[in-house]
Amino acid sequence: MAILNVPNTLTVLRICTIPIIVTMLVSGRHMAALWLFVFASVTDILDGLIARLAKQQTKLGRFLDPIADKLLLVTSYVTFAYYGWVPVWLTVGILLRDVTVVAALVTFYLVHKFVFIRPSILGKTAIAMQMVLCALVLLRLNYGNRIPEPVVFVWLTAGFTIVSALHYLYLGFTYKRD
Repeated sequence: MAILNVPNTLTVLRICTIPIIVTMLVSGRHMAALWLFVFASVTDILDGLIARLAKQQTKLGRFLDPIADKLLLVTSYVTFAYYGWVPVWLTVGILLRDVTVVAALVTFYLVHKFVFIRPSILGKTAIAMQMVLCALVLLRLNYGNRIPEPVVFVWLTAGFTIVSALHYLYLGFTYKRD
């Protein structure tokens, strides 16, 4: 099985769009940033779907896909917070969740000598909420007051981010190796 198959190529392509999205945001080209973000989000859906349907899942893909998601979201939220488009506390919360989960995984690996990573429905929902909020922020940047303030999504994103972090920690602490 090829390491750089279609799903992995889509994931790498998503990673390559990240600095371009940030450049577009910083230079005030918000519509281009929106379209690139939509493209990156679609590649996120397609890479997993193609990998499963075409039986092209690889260790590289399982490693790169969540990293691509995190890089896209963290860079977007840091940029959004810098410009005041999302609350700084939300960005800090998202960063803390990611750092906490990674630290827990490293600790788990040091104790058990392997890493048990299986995305939970809560984790996937938190990522989905973060993606939706990013899209809403980008839509608002482009369409102004025609798009309502995403206050509800800010709180939903914060809630799912916190709950998913606690859930992953719970899974790590209660895991029993067969």
